[in-house]
Amino acid sequence: MSATRVEILIVDDNRQDVELFVDALRRHLPGLTVRVARDGAEAIKILADLPASALPRVILLDLKMPKVDGFEVLRRVKGDAKTRSIPVVVLTSSALESDVQRAYSLGANSYVVKPIGFDELTETMGRVGEYWLRIDHRPQAEDA
Repeated sequence: MSATRVEILIVDDNRQDVELFVDALRRHLPGLTVRVARDGAEAIKILADLPASALPRVILLDLKMPKVDGFEVLRRVKGDAKTRSIPVVVLTSSALESDVQRAYSLGANSYVVKPIGFDELTETMGRVGEYWLRIDHRPQAEDA
């Protein structure tokens, strides 16, 4: 697997949503490296296989997916020392208060209900970007 740093990992089983996110992000941030996982199991494998130096700067995560849902992905990301500092933006169609509370209790950094407009996506990514700058200035562990 390549050690090139993935800027954003999108975890979503809805192809149209993924295309919208990728198009909007690349239009605003040309040259952005994006990786897509179509379900939670694929996301967990991608994160496990990447060296620390190649981990994504942020994860855009849907909650309702086949195989492994977004809550389990979030629990694993925030429960693993290697990945816990990666900001996770939940992008989901669920506006249920119980889902919002659960996502934040598991460590989500932001929660956005789809459908989302380009301006809202850009604003959310800007807020998370401030977090990126803080975590990117800490010493990085060397890969084995």
